[in-house]
Amino acid sequence: MNDVLPDQTPAWHYLENTMRDLLAAYAYREIRFPIVEQTQLFKRSIGEVTDIVEKEMYTFEDRNGDSLSLRPEGTACCVRSAEQHGLLYNQTQKLWYMGPMYRHERPQKGRYRQFYQMGVEAFGMPGVDIEAEILLLCHDLWQRLGIADVITLELNNLGTSEDRARYGEALCEYLKQHEGALDEDSHRRLDKNVLRILDSKVPSTQALLADAPRMPDFISQASAQGFSQLLEMLTRAGIHYQVNERLVRGLDYYNGLVFEWTTDKLGSQSAVCSGGRYDGLSKQLGGTDTPGVGFALGMERMILLLEELARLPADIDRSVDIYVAVIGEGVQEQAMLLAADLRRELPGIRVLTHCGGGKYNSQLKKAYASGARWAVILEGSEELAEIKLKTLDEDGDVATLSPAGLCEHLKTCLSSNRVDP
Repeated sequence: MNDVLPDQTPAWHYLENTMRDLLAAYAYREIRFPIVEQTQLFKRSIGEVTDIVEKEMYTFEDRNGDSLSLRPEGTACCVRSAEQHGLLYNQTQKLWYMGPMYRHERPQKGRYRQFYQMGVEAFGMPGVDIEAEILLLCHDLWQRLGIADVITLELNNLGTSEDRARYGEALCEYLKQHEGALDEDSHRRLDKNVLRILDSKVPSTQALLADAPRMPDFISQASAQGFSQLLEMLTRAGIHYQVNERLVRGLDYYNGLVFEWTTDKLGSQSAVCSGGRYDGLSKQLGGTDTPGVGFALGMERMILLLEELARLPADIDRSVDIYVAVIGEGVQEQAMLLAADLRRELPGIRVLTHCGGGKYNSQLKKAYASGARWAVILEGSEELAEIKLKTLDEDGDVATLSPAGLCEHLKTCLSSNRVDP
């Protein structure tokens, strides 16, 4: 697990604000749910024979002996919350959430045991139109972040639950003929979660899968037609994609569409966003039979990608606009009141007031180090203090102003995007 330090948080704010603005533009609403859930929720949704449930969850018993787990992902939590509070019955919902998830994985670049996700879930809509909207929303986000040129969409059609089951039986029958050649994990999954073998990164298993039955041969006509319609919609929207027949995702609740947005700029951590359709999940968890589709985005990986490509705004780390320096005895209170006036008269302005005393040159060095655009300098005594405005650029122009004149002057500078007094 890792700390996010003050010089790193501006990048997080930029990403979070960009996502919030986009989700508001699509009229999705935020939902928040606990980080702790009943362990059974994840066993029933994700699947007991998955790496997440078998190896990665942080699970413990509380004082009542109930088995609880820190949430390893958000979809099951969102479905549980929406069903519990009556948001799904005969309704459509477009929801999003953001926050920490927990998996006991091997830490590596862009992957931590506490990691942050932004998730989007849409309920009550069975057609390909909502699938297209979800993918278009992702694409719009890449464009807003300036990374659309380095991210690729991979997608696949798992068909209906019946299609998936029939394909699983055929794949299992084929692999049992070559059981001795399977790696240890694939051998363990053979009878319990055979489709996960398609995810194997072991070269010998991948070679074995080359002659295995193909998933498209088991997809029903209606499901295949819907998938074809989705691909046509993506083409018309100008979204490039690749169909990956071995893409199944690591969670058991998916059916129909599954997808990943990947990049080759982060080494082995290629997937930055993934999701799909999970129409049976709500009923599986004891709720109503509700169509669902969504995705989750790894925020650490997105920030890492933005940093690697230098796509963060140049002034993203500016946390101070005005640095108020205080020179002389008895003017600290005036400085505090003047700073309060500036914050009130100039909404959104970031004012840092110097505290702790010190000489003029020392305070000025701190003003420059803060990254502020201006220094407001109060100099004199309690009875008579002079206010100066100094630009913190190469020119370093200085103007002497009254308190009212200072606010008006800064308003003019800000409205014209000027720095000089």
